[in-house]
Amino acid sequence: QGITKANNKSVVEAIRATRGQILMQGDEICDARFSKCCGGVTEEFQYCWENKPKPYLLAIRDNKQAVDSSTNTNIPDLTDEEQAEKWIRSDIPDSFCNTHDKKILSEILNDYDQETSDFYRWKVEYTQNEIKTLIEDKIKENFGDILDLIPMQRGKSGRICKLKIVGSKKTYIIGKELEIRRTLSNTHLYSSAFVVDKTEISEENVPAKFIIRGAGWGHGVGLCQIGAAVMGAEGYKYNEILLHYYRGAEIKKIYK
Repeated sequence: QGITKANNKSVVEAIRATRGQILMQGDEICDARFSKCCGGVTEEFQYCWENKPKPYLLAIRDNKQAVDSSTNTNIPDLTDEEQAEKWIRSDIPDSFCNTHDKKILSEILNDYDQETSDFYRWKVEYTQNEIKTLIEDKIKENFGDILDLIPMQRGKSGRICKLKIVGSKKTYIIGKELEIRRTLSNTHLYSSAFVVDKTEISEENVPAKFIIRGAGWGHGVGLCQIGAAVMGAEGYKYNEILLHYYRGAEIKKIYK
């Protein structure tokens, strides 16, 4: 929304009050990535983009306990398939971004995004013909019938960064997360933190339906917009919010 909000009274006051301050890690300005909803755990940079970890873009549990702790140890190992599946299928309640507060959401989301209420945990369903058409249109290959979607690698938030598409005529691995989300949706799948259920499987091992159950909205790296909005509503200050999501970073004043 950027510049369209620049004349908002609160924005003007925030800019004035923080003039000269920047977010840094050492001598470098932070690459301050953000997404709409992390789904309970933020993702690390290297699982979404180039394989160069950024020390301030870590997997962070998005709750009060993580704010109060410097150890950040209460995250299950979501790179493990069994633990990732358990996490994604559960509606973990104690996350800042697990909210249905319409007032908070109206302040952070565009009008059309406010129509989405199931961003923390969500579900989409495809028939065999729908998913086959989607994948062939996006990848420009004939896979035949889609037999399976198999996670090959997950990041620290459970987001899939390598996915194997198994077809009756072709098998192919795609990634990272943005390619996966684009391939499995006409626009963008909410996130790549998902598990797949196949139903009505024929004698030829062809599922009639794929049910994708997922967590979060966006790549999940850095600041979680909805989580940050909830933190603000709960009384956390801007510096507490930023240093929760960008671990090890510093807010420095470099000019007056």
